[in-house]
Amino acid sequence: MGLKSALSRPLAAFVTSRYHQWQQDPVATQQRVFRELIAKGRHTAFGRDHDFASIQTPVDLARLVPVRDYEALAPYFERVKQGEADVLWPGRPEYLAKTSGTTSGAKYIPLTKDSLPNHINGARDALFHYIHATGKSRFLDGKLMFLSGSPELEKVGGIHTGRLSGIVNHHVPAYLRRNQLPTYRTNIIEDWETKLDHIVEETLPENMTLISGIPPWVQMYFDKLVQLTGKPVKDIFPQFDLFVYGGVNFEPYRAKLFETIGRSVDSIELFPASEGFLAFQDQPGNPGLLLLLDAGIFYEFIPAEQFFEPNPPRLTIGEVELDRQYALVLNSNAGLWGYSLGDTVRFVSLNPYRVVVSGRIKHFLSAFGEHVIGEEVEQTLREAMSRFPEVEVVEFTVAPRVSSDPQEPSRHEWLVEFARPPQDAAAFAAALDAGLRRRNVYYDDLLAGNILAPLQLTPLPAGSFQRYMKSLGKLGGQNKVPRLSNDRKVAEGLVTAPGAGSPE
Repeated sequence: MGLKSALSRPLAAFVTSRYHQWQQDPVATQQRVFRELIAKGRHTAFGRDHDFASIQTPVDLARLVPVRDYEALAPYFERVKQGEADVLWPGRPEYLAKTSGTTSGAKYIPLTKDSLPNHINGARDALFHYIHATGKSRFLDGKLMFLSGSPELEKVGGIHTGRLSGIVNHHVPAYLRRNQLPTYRTNIIEDWETKLDHIVEETLPENMTLISGIPPWVQMYFDKLVQLTGKPVKDIFPQFDLFVYGGVNFEPYRAKLFETIGRSVDSIELFPASEGFLAFQDQPGNPGLLLLLDAGIFYEFIPAEQFFEPNPPRLTIGEVELDRQYALVLNSNAGLWGYSLGDTVRFVSLNPYRVVVSGRIKHFLSAFGEHVIGEEVEQTLREAMSRFPEVEVVEFTVAPRVSSDPQEPSRHEWLVEFARPPQDAAAFAAALDAGLRRRNVYYDDLLAGNILAPLQLTPLPAGSFQRYMKSLGKLGGQNKVPRLSNDRKVAEGLVTAPGAGSPE
């Protein structure tokens, strides 16, 4: 056992004990965070505009601060971006995290001196929880790779600006820097395919023990390794023990990823966002992610089915229920107030509070009133794949196909890029339809009433999703294709992207 591995165990015990302290009374923890945030927020332009001086309770906050997304708060963010101080949080941000908006152009999220530790410590503490729970720490003695955005920063309004993962890269602890790959020289390459070639070149001769990134992009990395060597990943990196991921549900990718590796490896799921590091998997094998209630974020939860009502309820942590979908609203020491993150979560435990990320509040399919969510289609696909063990899926998305032609009824279209297609495509499509009908009563009613026809399964050629993302300039990094859409934009983009054609 190396020195880093040995020293990590007592440190892991200390870190997890600190978490256990606030977990003893999570409601009081959130109340304390609320008071601290409001006290500081009073001294800002936003606080004056929204009468923070009179806010005493979360009910007051809900009354005075409406729920808004980035676009609705853009005038405040623009002032921050111009370098103005004391707009959303006292002083000026340390950084601006630049991210691609799903409904707009680039977003610039403030990272303040107070909020930065949340981003830096979240992934670290997830690893410490893993070490404490399993006793496994050998991975710290090998090479660690984080597939991330470029760490190169620019200045906007006098503030260092870049991708969140690139910003966090600058704060990797010194004792891990010697273990970290890829190198800075490779990490700053913007073109994903060129960057991937360099990553492969740098990592092939190394003892890789931990690999982290969004599953589809890690799969591309693994495929390149296998293509070059003719070996499974387990033979290239015999001591590769831990896969860390976030951003998308791992389940649709698990079978193919582990097949490419040649064996299963332990995994840790993270819930990072530019707006805050929100949760991580604190128990191996438990799908629930521990919601970080003592990290400078006061959470509000809106029942997903009521989100688009004029005045939906805004619940605090003590009011949530198990197995109900909630839209996340953040108030934080980054200066976010009544901020709609866009993600939906479902609580799987209330002691401690653990969630699974179930989808996006705007990424649902309800072109016909069915309100299908991401979790439902992902579970449906996973179930169908278990019945058709030959099937491997690279990526997929679901879109409506609306028709006014009685000879061509409306239906859902599943656009799927298969690594290995089903031997009986019609039976696989029927299994998808049956699974979604069981999970969504509205979809079932629409099919039973002949308003919708059974779904259409459209296999896509190899590389379709990569070509589509490349055509948008979003290949690699933290970019991902939405699982669900209410229009045909993504679907048409997939079949018309340069190089698209029929599956062989």
